[in-house]
Amino acid sequence: MDKYVITISRQFGALGRTIAQNMSETLGIEFYDRDIVEHTALRMGLPISEISKEEERADGFWAEKRYPLGMGPVSMQDELFQVQTNIIRDFASKESCIIVGRCADYCLKDMDRVLNVYVYAPFEKRIENCTSILGMDEKTARKMALEVDKARDSYRKKYCRKMSGNFENMDICIDSGRFGADVTADILCDIARRVFG
Repeated sequence: MDKYVITISRQFGALGRTIAQNMSETLGIEFYDRDIVEHTALRMGLPISEISKEEERADGFWAEKRYPLGMGPVSMQDELFQVQTNIIRDFASKESCIIVGRCADYCLKDMDRVLNVYVYAPFEKRIENCTSILGMDEKTARKMALEVDKARDSYRKKYCRKMSGNFENMDICIDSGRFGADVTADILCDIARRVFG
């Protein structure tokens, strides 16, 4: 079978990462999420904690980094996006895989055999997932859901400028709150098999 890529964008607490893990096991392909952060840290020569802290903050820039030879100042976050884009393309070019987040659908927009998925759920269901599955207290879960979704939206607007919204490049939008993580993964695996053979 020719290689293919599934990208998963998601709301905080909609269990996108869990769904990607389940799909990875079922389809027998790799999934990449935190691996992208680790590879980015290695390529940029920075601690993983700094990459994690800044990767989705479109409104909070690191100190400018100056390049030699008069190239001028460049935002570290712009560099971060470019490095992650290259890593995502590297993963996608090597093997069939699932890539979670980081505007992977946009990074791979010119690639064939890509299925772009958006996983969402009603707000209260996402809070329930955070408390019962992820072990967060409710107050923290509510705060995180609002803040992370806002940061992801800002990040997407900044770097996916040619797209008018979160759903423009999506092939499938699915409510994991209705189906649960396991059934959502099964549905998406079935679609992937039908699309990619």
